[in-house]
Amino acid sequence: MKELTIISGKGGTGKTTVSAAFATLARRKVVADCDVDAADMHLLLDPRERAGGDFIGGATPRIDPELCAECGDCAAWCRFEAIELDFDAGYRINPFACEHCGLCARVCPEEAIVLETRPSGRWMVSDSRHGTLVHAQLGVGEDNSGKLVTLVRREARRQAEAEGAALILNDGPPGIGCPVSAAITGVDLVLAVTEPTLSGLHDLQRVAELCVHFAIPLVVCINKADLNPENGVTIREWCGARDIEVIGELPFDPVVARALVARKSLAEYDGGGASSAVIELWERVKTRLGVE
Repeated sequence: MKELTIISGKGGTGKTTVSAAFATLARRKVVADCDVDAADMHLLLDPRERAGGDFIGGATPRIDPELCAECGDCAAWCRFEAIELDFDAGYRINPFACEHCGLCARVCPEEAIVLETRPSGRWMVSDSRHGTLVHAQLGVGEDNSGKLVTLVRREARRQAEAEGAALILNDGPPGIGCPVSAAITGVDLVLAVTEPTLSGLHDLQRVAELCVHFAIPLVVCINKADLNPENGVTIREWCGARDIEVIGELPFDPVVARALVARKSLAEYDGGGASSAVIELWERVKTRLGVE
């Protein structure tokens, strides 16, 4: 079984558009939407949930006013300044500043701070018109999305093993933060989607550094490549100097917007140079992976 993660240095480069097209074209696969902070693969694959559960990302501290001696140790130790003294109600925790590290509960001499767990998101296994989709939704303002990405990948592997799938296709998060690290560690190949802009090159450079750190093979796709051919040349030269393969280029094409409005993947929507280009891109990627 092979595992491919598609990422980008920032949002809006076309990462999910490429992922959905691959989900249409690939055979014997399980699709995982690892962009749990802003999941949108379900908008194109029209899934029907068959299983799921709550995600517990961490524990939230609460001060019991009956036990609190107002010694101030918790506030003194909190490096996030999340514990404040209210002269009418005693010490209280600012939920917007708290990082849920639990140190306050450890240092409280009266054991007046308890750690309470509650759901901070939800994960789902669904049937879609292109096979099994494992996806999730993180609650508004919740953290620990890297843990939820790990849960999604773990469940996708379990589903893939049960179905005898040859490929796990991960639509990864943008950027280089914790959720991205959770989405790429241990995969067989990372495909980075970038744009022919200076910021696109900068973001690609950061993504490449991350893949080097984890020793994961990286290939690159330049989306909207014909919008700025000069920057496209710069990206190809930069990749060539580092033995990073530019495995494909997609043109700017209004058919992409029409396909998304129709809630179809680019590979499903008939017509347009971008449709043909993404099919060629998949042929090269699957050859690199050695899958059908």
